[in-house]
Amino acid sequence: MRVVLLLVAALAVTGCSQRDKGIAFDGHYYRAKTKKVGDDRAVFQSEIKPVSQSLEGAREAGRHAATKYCIENFGTSNVAWTWGPDGADGTLSVTNDTLLLQGTCDVL
Repeated sequence: MRVVLLLVAALAVTGCSQRDKGIAFDGHYYRAKTKKVGDDRAVFQSEIKPVSQSLEGAREAGRHAATKYCIENFGTSNVAWTWGPDGADGTLSVTNDTLLLQGTCDVL
């Protein structure tokens, strides 16, 4: 019985460590920070890194972070992008392995 309990505990700890990493995008985990820009909480900026893992994954991690920010602050998932994740590869703002996105939570 003790062996079974130890195995269950070991599996639970392993599951928690994977969950702590967050959600994988395109098979990779990203660090995403989203914060307000200026005094208006509706206007936000997201920094996603490391982009070098996968640009497509970084785009989706940024979209997710922005959606989460808007839901937590305004109860809506609607985002009006200024610099969005759907831009052409050459038009995205990538500096020092960090993707920068900016938008406004649509709070009609």
